[in-house]
Amino acid sequence: MIPAEVPDAPPLTYADSFDVPVLFRSGPARKPRRQWRTAKHTAWTGSDGFPAVDGWYAPTTTWREIIKAATEVGRDVTPHLQNQPRYAHGELVARVSPLYAYLGAHPVTPRHPVDGAKGRRLTWNPVYAHGTERSAKVAAGYRLGMTMTEWACRSLLGLGQTEHLELGGPVPALLKTFKDPKKKLPDLWGRHETEKLYWLIEAKGGDVGLKKLREGWEQLAAGSQVLGAYAHRTVLVGASVRFEDDLFLTIDHELHPGLPPLAPAESSTGDEAVGPANLEDRLGDSDDALIGAARAQMLTYLALRSVPATQLRAVPVAADRSSRRRRSGLTTPLEDDPFTLAMRDEARGEAADTEQHILRAGLHARGLDDFLSCRIPGTEVHLGMSRRLFAACERLHEEDLAIARRTPGLRAEDQPPVDLEISDEAQEEQRLAQRRIFREQQEEARPRLRPLLRDAYERGTTSSWSDLLRRPQEPRIDLRGDESLLEAATPETYVAVSRYDLPAARA
Repeated sequence: MIPAEVPDAPPLTYADSFDVPVLFRSGPARKPRRQWRTAKHTAWTGSDGFPAVDGWYAPTTTWREIIKAATEVGRDVTPHLQNQPRYAHGELVARVSPLYAYLGAHPVTPRHPVDGAKGRRLTWNPVYAHGTERSAKVAAGYRLGMTMTEWACRSLLGLGQTEHLELGGPVPALLKTFKDPKKKLPDLWGRHETEKLYWLIEAKGGDVGLKKLREGWEQLAAGSQVLGAYAHRTVLVGASVRFEDDLFLTIDHELHPGLPPLAPAESSTGDEAVGPANLEDRLGDSDDALIGAARAQMLTYLALRSVPATQLRAVPVAADRSSRRRRSGLTTPLEDDPFTLAMRDEARGEAADTEQHILRAGLHARGLDDFLSCRIPGTEVHLGMSRRLFAACERLHEEDLAIARRTPGLRAEDQPPVDLEISDEAQEEQRLAQRRIFREQQEEARPRLRPLLRDAYERGTTSSWSDLLRRPQEPRIDLRGDESLLEAATPETYVAVSRYDLPAARA
């Protein structure tokens, strides 16, 4: 049993922001002993790259930002969901449920308070500490490590979209090396537009000690050898936490000078770069950014596409995207978006007994857009997107479905019967080879995709939700607001979380 001295606390609420201590270093070292409480921290003022000086920092973030990182990081499973889009809900549940199940928050009083800090930090909860078996702890540590690595690299340090390295990296040689089972390479890679560097990234999570960090550093060194001719940075993120201690990050990094990154392929718009960390900031003038943003949101698209109509709602947000440009992190809490709140209040006052199509026209005339959203079943997370990004995702899905149908072995019905003599590792390698073929065909199709997705994106602006969803009824516009939700948005996406824990835990 959980010890009697552990209080029977109420379910965790996410109404407040919290602080995440971060230690920047030049390489793996022993775990700092409670320095996340005792060391003097520098206030985090926002960055588009690494700080000039290593040491302890105290950035503040929101649960919404963490959940967005959880839903977007890691392996792209959408090639396998072409015929069964409802399974996208299951994948989203798998990415966020360990965080809800095992993380708690507690008040802290550090020895050297930082101006603007919230005084709340994340930790493992008593269920994790006293009632969770070792294998479940390992799985939770993996999910925590990947999520906090995505958050650190993108929300904190301004990296562009991350990609799983198992499907290939910025240069073909990395993929060839990854096919060698004797080589163990990092988890992720990305391109930092401000630094003009590739980043190779390894994530570690749980009770991260020096041994685990050294293993990660060796994986980064193997990737660096392949990428050595090009300027790049190796980044090792350790998301370390023990029960009743604070979650803190160590970010060990090393800069490797070399040739500038490869120029992006020529596009129909003459793009020279995908743009800043949030691809959505460049969707209007970059076809490659549009492809990247649509691919990053395919899980959410499939979830929206497959949910019953009664579970969909249209959420009003300001049509002026400049109110949601990235300042710190990727999302803008809607309580910090006065344009959306003011226009919602005006529309709410005139909405009584108004038919939906008239109400929707009034929203658009007032400068509001209506993002499609739904609650992910089994969670208290709501995800959504704009109609024009939805239209681009729909077009990309059609192209991916065509590729999947002609990729040998990707469809389950095309695969030979399971050979019991083949090890699980060998079977996984076969599936990975099929995913790589799929990915290669996606990249080969990029020149043809650019004008197709651009056309869909532009047409989506004036399309109705009933046309995009191919359903007779429009999703109901939610102007009442839900005080139990904390909402946030990017230029083209929406995320909301409950202020409270899961309903079953509240019962």
